[in-house]
Amino acid sequence: MNVFLLEALGTGLLVLIGNGAIANVLLKKTKGNDSGWLVIALGWAGAIFAGAAVAWSVGAHLNPAVTLGLAANSLSSGLTVDFGIVLLQISGQFLGAFVAALLVYVTYKQHYDATSDSSTILATFSTGPQIRNTFWNTVTEAVATFLLVIGVLFWVGNGDSFTGPLMLAMLFVAIATGVGGPTGFAINPARDLAPRIAHAILPIKGKGSSDWGYALVPVIGPIIGGVLAGLFATIVTSVLAA
Repeated sequence: MNVFLLEALGTGLLVLIGNGAIANVLLKKTKGNDSGWLVIALGWAGAIFAGAAVAWSVGAHLNPAVTLGLAANSLSSGLTVDFGIVLLQISGQFLGAFVAALLVYVTYKQHYDATSDSSTILATFSTGPQIRNTFWNTVTEAVATFLLVIGVLFWVGNGDSFTGPLMLAMLFVAIATGVGGPTGFAINPARDLAPRIAHAILPIKGKGSSDWGYALVPVIGPIIGGVLAGLFATIVTSVLAA
């Protein structure tokens, strides 16, 4: 149960601060309106650090793609995986992301009311591509998440409760600025799907569609990338040990 609660709390902080940064940049009449992509990337880096610092003590992942990628790595290395714990972790991640999306809306309620563009409103909840192509958008999300999980396995996981979250935040900025442009770098199914559900049910003025036609891309792409990274890490480790 501690894992569930800390996954929920950590992922909640992640989405509250990260999506809050997006809302600050995109919504009308905020202090940060139109301050740009770099502010969003830095906001998400801070979100990653805050969420990971809270959850580090129990090894919480804050991301189903990371959870499944590490499970794939363990299984392919001959280790056992408790899928009950995996399910508990993923459930906590989705719950935290959903509640956080509601809190972002409450925090920026007046600014949502002042914003008339439905695509801008949706962007504060979930991601969308600059050029829509299901295959290539999925590839982009897979590549970005592959980099994330490889970084966790070979670099971030070696840190302590301060340096680990800090390295993860730095890795996130690198991913955001390097390969995040085509799709908005969801790289986390919970971060995208749970807020999209919140968008669908909240009574937001002029919100428009929740874009369910795209919703599977930031779920499937990150899972593919995470699992492939876990398997690739096993191969690399085996080769280095030979």
